[in-house]
Amino acid sequence: MIQFNLLPDVKMEYIKAKRLKRLMVTVSVLAAGGLLTVAVLLFLGVNVVQKKHLNDLSKDLTSDATKLQNTPNINKIITVQNQLTSLTTLHDSKTSASRLFDYLAQVTPSNVSIANVSADYAASTLTIGGAGKDFVAVNTFVDTLKFTTFTSDKDATKSGPAFTKVLLTSFSSGDKGSTYQVSLSFDPALFDSLQKISLAVPKTITTRSQISQPTELFQRSPTTKTGGQ
Repeated sequence: MIQFNLLPDVKMEYIKAKRLKRLMVTVSVLAAGGLLTVAVLLFLGVNVVQKKHLNDLSKDLTSDATKLQNTPNINKIITVQNQLTSLTTLHDSKTSASRLFDYLAQVTPSNVSIANVSADYAASTLTIGGAGKDFVAVNTFVDTLKFTTFTSDKDATKSGPAFTKVLLTSFSSGDKGSTYQVSLSFDPALFDSLQKISLAVPKTITTRSQISQPTELFQRSPTTKTGGQ
């Protein structure tokens, strides 16, 4: 069979060009439509949805603020909550006063007792009053306080005097025994709750912590008589 091409080449190129043009127009229209749809969605999201969300949040904040303002004793509640947040810091910085009894048991000779103790933790001072067998026993107690050192778990390489300015401020002797009063200063680290403290007591002193059946540490002072009475 013999076929004849009745359309010249120019006509064929023209038809192809028109088809390509329609395709490009169609693709451009679809792309423009897609971009327009995205732009509309963004516009709605910013100017409608987001504004509504912000308005809802503002209403919620206003409502919650009104509820808080109408809560009875709200100022006291807020104050208590603020204080609760500082409890940990206060707990860490508090003075561990309970260590005092352990320290006294370690440094007090077995023939000396204590009748009263006055501690000023702000000034780091102690006043101890009590009784002893005789002046030698009391003087031994004073020397023990002077030469006792301490170490801390924070820095075990460092040690220093646990007690300073140790003074025998009063002493009296009578038929029922001797009484004394000692004043001293102590290192604040001894009662720091963030540190573990170890005392080093002179080995030549026999204290209650070193004997198996110690006498009572705290005892009432005996009544003594001074000259002329």
